[in-house]
Amino acid sequence: MSTFDLFGTPLYSPTIKSRAITAENKKGEVGQGGQSFNGRKGEPCLFNLEKGMTYTIAEIDGPGAIRHIWITVANKTPKALRNMILRFYWDGQERPSVEAPISDFFGVCHGKMRHFESAFLTMAEGKGFNSYFLMPFAQKALLTVTNEGDEDAGMFFYQVDYTVGDEVTDDTPRFHAQFRRVPRTTLYQDYVILDGVKGRGRFLGATIGLVDRYHGCNAWWGEGEVKMFIDGDTEFPTICGTGAEDYACSAWGLGQFHAREFGAPYIEPPYISFYRFHGHDPVYFSQDIKVTIQQIGNDGS
Repeated sequence: MSTFDLFGTPLYSPTIKSRAITAENKKGEVGQGGQSFNGRKGEPCLFNLEKGMTYTIAEIDGPGAIRHIWITVANKTPKALRNMILRFYWDGQERPSVEAPISDFFGVCHGKMRHFESAFLTMAEGKGFNSYFLMPFAQKALLTVTNEGDEDAGMFFYQVDYTVGDEVTDDTPRFHAQFRRVPRTTLYQDYVILDGVKGRGRFLGATIGLVDRYHGCNAWWGEGEVKMFIDGDTEFPTICGTGAEDYACSAWGLGQFHAREFGAPYIEPPYISFYRFHGHDPVYFSQDIKVTIQQIGNDGS
């Protein structure tokens, strides 16, 4: 076998098979795509994600790995996007490993859509949601979306690209994502980005959004340091940065931009949304991890 690889995958594998799930081929079956309406887009999407509805995007028997997820929706209002909740379950879990509003999961907070490209997430032209997070599973993967809003959400398009036959063991880390929101935080009280994580793994990063309630008051929100408490840290963290815009790998304030592992795709004060991934600078933990950000501010004087 060749030792060459492309983006961490072998150039060819006799055991790993490529599959895709869409609204037309809901089970990713071999030779079953492109048949609806004589192959002319007979079933391109779920035509209406009704209020209160939970829809199964994908249900896959393992072992395997989700490689790419693409979604687009007709209703792009903040209210609709914040109420479409993604939940991902691995290997028969009762509680999901991923639970987040759709736009926040794909990298922009506040129920907004904005074009950006990164190593793991891309929002093409501010219309197409894309995830390239690797999501392995041993027995089963279940991906759902629930419309928790008070009105129908309209058309929901999707494609899940995945492989089966991957070597996945109990020690293979599973993908997890937390979502949390506090309507009004407390100045000088560190905000928790990630908590309650036990076991072994790596912290891949975060999408962080805030509403700057001091906008226009000659104040600057971004001096807070990001702290990573790793493997038993208590009062003080092992990793501590120098400021919020520095965590986004910029400096002296934060403007709108996007890059492979860091960026701020939505800067329209008072609304701020930025992301930081740790692909090339991995953050490993063997027992536990907690990530916070300070809220100290700067009055500009």
